Amino acid sequence: MKVGLYFDLRNPHSWRQDPARLHAFTLEAIEEAERLGADSIWLSEHHLFPDDYVAAPLTFLAAAAARTSRVRLGTAVVLAPLHQTVEIAEQAAMVDLLSNGRLELGLGTGYRIPEYELFGADTHRRYAQTDEKAREIRRLLSTGGVLPQPVQAEVPIWMGYQGPQGARRAGLLGERLLSADARNWAPYLDGLQAGGHDLGRARMAGWINAWASDDPEADWPTVRVHLAHQFDTYAALGVEGTGRPAPPPVDPDRLRTGTPDKLLGYIWCDRPEAVAAKIQNYTAGAPVDTVLIFASIAGMPESLVIKHIRTVCTKLAPLLAEL
Repeated sequence: MKVGLYFDLRNPHSWRQDPARLHAFTLEAIEEAERLGADSIWLSEHHLFPDDYVAAPLTFLAAAAARTSRVRLGTAVVLAPLHQTVEIAEQAAMVDLLSNGRLELGLGTGYRIPEYELFGADTHRRYAQTDEKAREIRRLLSTGGVLPQPVQAEVPIWMGYQGPQGARRAGLLGERLLSADARNWAPYLDGLQAGGHDLGRARMAGWINAWASDDPEADWPTVRVHLAHQFDTYAALGVEGTGRPAPPPVDPDRLRTGTPDKLLGYIWCDRPEAVAAKIQNYTAGAPVDTVLIFASIAGMPESLVIKHIRTVCTKLAPLLAEL
């Protein structure tokens, strides 16, 4: 099993940095992660987040491609319904060319009404739209539908679908599934079989809410306040435009003892050996290729980010490689 590091470039007001410095530092951190042996780097996409969540992941990955030579470069995810299909395909091909064939293209639906309104998009068919765009992007990248063509003969496409229904959709498409939850393996397999796809194509990867540390108790007071911002904003911004009330603030200490039944229901702040054991249990029996771990959580200081990257790459990754 491989490890990927996840960046979202959040810049909360409580720990506000010069945005240009944050972007430059993130590229430096990616270079350090590659030097230390990280397998992949992943960025997501959101719009109108007050803490400057990265809005153009493929653009940023183009810059990362120019600063690296080996590490894989992934999106987790591009919000497919917000963009023209050919736009995604052309940008993906460009990143693949600049990186000499290192792109991993993750696609998802998104969930925030203000983002759909910003792009004049319709939320009602977002899953069907994402399915359709995945099929068309696969065609455009494989048959000369966009020029120039990517380096990879078959750019990996990952579907950012969660839960059993989403897992089956990814299988029906014959694409990879962005979920590390072993419970999604059976419906994903069912979709692959129903779609008539080669089962050898099955690949899963996904987020793990973890902070690996040689001294987790010393790190926890800092981790918990940044984690609270990370999870509270996800939850509060997710209900904007729905008429539903904002959920109550999270309790980081409860999350630390929580279980991964929900994506935002837990955090494993522990030693690398303990984190690896929990990942092994969470992914057991499923074809999980890579786990994605936050390099930084919502505005953390640079020194702590680099320390975490080093711990993940030099201590957690070797343990996962044995799984």
